Amino acid sequence: MEISRNQHEEVKAHHDVIIIGAGLAGLTVAIEVAKYRDVLVLVKNELTLNASAWAQGGIVGVLDKKDSFELHVADTLEAGAGIALEAAARYLTQNSASAIAWLLDQGVLFTRDSLGPLGLHLTREGGHTHRRIVHANDSTGRVIHQTLLTKARAHPRIHFLEHWIAIDLIIEKSATDLISIKSKYKDNNCCKGVHVFDIRNKKALTLTTNHLVLATGGVGQVYQYTTNPSIATGDGQAMAWRAGCRISNMEFIQFHPTTLYHAQERSFLITEALRGEGGYLRLPNGYRFMVDYDSRMELAPRDIVARAIHLELKKHQLEFVMLDATHLGKIFLTDYFSTIYSKCLSFGIDISTDGIPVVPAAHYSCGGVITNIVGQSDIDQLYVVGEASCTGLHGANRLASNSLLECVVMAKAVSQIILSKHEKNIPRVTTFENNSAEDIDKSILGTKRTELCSLMWDDVGIVRSTKQLENALQKIELLLLEVNEYYSSFRISVELIELRNLVENARLIVLSALSRKESRGAHFVKDYPQTYALSNPTILSC
Repeated sequence: MEISRNQHEEVKAHHDVIIIGAGLAGLTVAIEVAKYRDVLVLVKNELTLNASAWAQGGIVGVLDKKDSFELHVADTLEAGAGIALEAAARYLTQNSASAIAWLLDQGVLFTRDSLGPLGLHLTREGGHTHRRIVHANDSTGRVIHQTLLTKARAHPRIHFLEHWIAIDLIIEKSATDLISIKSKYKDNNCCKGVHVFDIRNKKALTLTTNHLVLATGGVGQVYQYTTNPSIATGDGQAMAWRAGCRISNMEFIQFHPTTLYHAQERSFLITEALRGEGGYLRLPNGYRFMVDYDSRMELAPRDIVARAIHLELKKHQLEFVMLDATHLGKIFLTDYFSTIYSKCLSFGIDISTDGIPVVPAAHYSCGGVITNIVGQSDIDQLYVVGEASCTGLHGANRLASNSLLECVVMAKAVSQIILSKHEKNIPRVTTFENNSAEDIDKSILGTKRTELCSLMWDDVGIVRSTKQLENALQKIELLLLEVNEYYSSFRISVELIELRNLVENARLIVLSALSRKESRGAHFVKDYPQTYALSNPTILSC
């Protein structure tokens, strides 16, 4: 069985720390914890395939003397549309400089500017009142991820398993006091391990651990059109929900305003930084329509821009709008946006002379598994970091580039907690059983998945109605019954595991949306267009 660094050995049944996911959050935990503990990192595809590596824009760093923590907190709360948690925003921004310093220490090569703070070039994105985005041209996520992955692969205490997918968490009642955010929630349940599936060898296995970290990313694949990679099926959220964790704010699915519209490409993101540097959104006749929606024009928060594009598409029966960056000049575009320039050129679009056809697509889940600001969940020894978690930071709409920062800050906090705990005895747990010898026809699963994604796009998209949401819930609950029957009757497979998780997440999104009788941030429902002066996060519990 192949593990990192081409070592061939049997997979141990017990590990000090198990991390599910190898994006920025997962790798940060692994590198920090591996100073003193052995770590197993589990990924269901290649190590290089994750949402962090796809992030173009950058990571927030409050570094400029003209900027301040208070201004970044204010921008975060403004974007969060009234329900972002101020304590989480303050914790994040106060740790932004140390997060950037940590990444520099790991060897990350950000774009330089001799006149900038720390010699770094800062750009600006929508919702930010100042330039505070540290970046590596328009490939920030890829540069950060490659740097950390190289370091993690070389570490003797970090082991990787590729093409393994988690099935369900192993939860038992704990005799110890719960350290998480609600001391008596779920009778002091404790995470003892995880059931996993070796995709290549089609074999299930039970792994135990003292600390389990979910760094599984978002739920974008529940939608027909998304900027997320194929692995973003909400596995962590679904497993945590089934284990008894609370879920919050799942109705707030952020749609990125600008993804490339092309017959051969519907998932390539055009970074917000291109608008931050002066790109304009135009109708085909050249009209700069954002003037009709917000005084901040193209730099309004993402929910406002995405909804504006959606309305213009409907109003004028268009397939796309144009993002015009031609006035920025070819030298500037090829220097700072080389990835976008090359990608568009491969489709015959020269962005120095032509507008870029763009449409919104599902991009980021502002909600997830409830944790405190340092990643502790309702269940002892279970931590959730990155997009799978909900600290309350993002509220109803995430401020651009806060996500990569949250990954680093939360991961470092979780690492400190894990390292502060004494190791416990190896638990005895029930092994995973799936005795069915019959395989399900994968075309059935593929059809069900396509139906689900189309339903979510049509009825639970940028603009919703109560009737659409009720229709979606009825169909999703029927589909969930079907999928659970498949799960109990057929041999386990990665396609079945992912469909089960996608349907569960779709249900959580719709239940959350139906419970919010107002429009706020990324949630706009036609029946309730108003926004109340006071509101609370949506919380779902089993």
